[in-house]
Formats: sequence, C-alpha cells, structure tokens
Amino acid sequence: MLKSKSYLQPEEYLEIERKADYKSEYSKGEMFALAGSTKEHNIILVNIIQSLANQLSDRPCQVYTNDIRLKVQPSGLYTYPDLIVVCGEQKFEDEKFDTLLNPTLIVEILSDSTEAYDGGIKFENYRLLESLKEFVIVSQKHMKIEKFKRQQDGKWLLIEAGKPEQAMDLESINCSLKLKDVYKNIEFKD
Repeated sequence: MLKSKSYLQPEEYLEIERKADYKSEYSKGEMFALAGSTKEHNIILVNIIQSLANQLSDRPCQVYTNDIRLKVQPSGLYTYPDLIVVCGEQKFEDEKFDTLLNPTLIVEILSDSTEAYDGGIKFENYRLLESLKEFVIVSQKHMKIEKFKRQQDGKWLLIEAGKPEQAMDLESINCSLKLKDVYKNIEFKD
C-alpha cells in the first residue's frame, strides 16, 4: 500500500522555517532546501548591495538581502531572492516582519544549479506581483546582466548589458548598475 505524501500548510512551513538552521523555499505544500552559494556569487551580491545602498541612501527605499523571505501571494510561493528593493511603504505578511509582500525590484544571481529555475518558474511567479516593476538576472559565469521591465500593457521588456563600460539602468528605483562595479574582483574562467 502506498503512503500518501503529506503536504504542509503555509503556517506550518513558516513555523518550521523560522526555527530552522538553513533556509527552505515553499511551494504547493512542499519545502525545498536552498543550496549554498559560491565565492563569486557572494562577491557580486556584495558589489550590487554596496552600489544600490549608496545610491538609495537618501531615498525612501530599502535594500534587502537573501535573508528576507518573499511571499508571492497570488501563487503562495515563499522564496529568498538574492536581493530585493522596496520603495515606499513596505508590506509584510505578519508582525514578525520577515516575509515581504511588495518588492519593487528583484535581483537573482544565477548559478549552474539555479539558472533554469530563477529565470523560469521563479520569474513566472514574480510576474504575478503587482508591485514588481523590474526583475534583474546577473550571471556569475560571464559579464552579463539581463533586466526584465514591466511595460504599461503588462508585457515584460528584456534589456541586456554585457560590457564593462555599460551600465544597467533601473528606472523603477532611479539607480544604475555599472557592470565594472558589479563584477569588481571577479575573474572569469572562459
């Protein structure tokens, strides 16, 4: 006799997650442990945080790292984007203030193991967030940043940059990421 799989309710996930020693995402009743990151991933993330935090220092925007959880309310996905920026009022799921609901900008740094998921299923979920204006994907294998910008008609426009002298403008938060700064101290293998 086959034993049926038991599924967690969102409240059960949050109770477990808040006590856990490692992070897990939640989707459709299941928890998925997150893998660790590489040295390059961490360097790129710190470079982006530093750049955006400096540019936003006197504005009503907040930069969050991958320690803050995001809930995509329409789909029920709980996830940890590499970086989130919220401009204006910040909305949280509850009084714990550890699950954000309204990102303005999300940045994901791709790895071999997350590339298809971050640019596919995760982005499909992120597009359901009405507050999200831009989604940025940063490669750690080579110098390349892709930005998806929500258009007035709801479609998403792809803009790419891949040269050290280029910058990726982030209109939703009135900032710019210079590729030479994002990839500072990164040595590519190819």
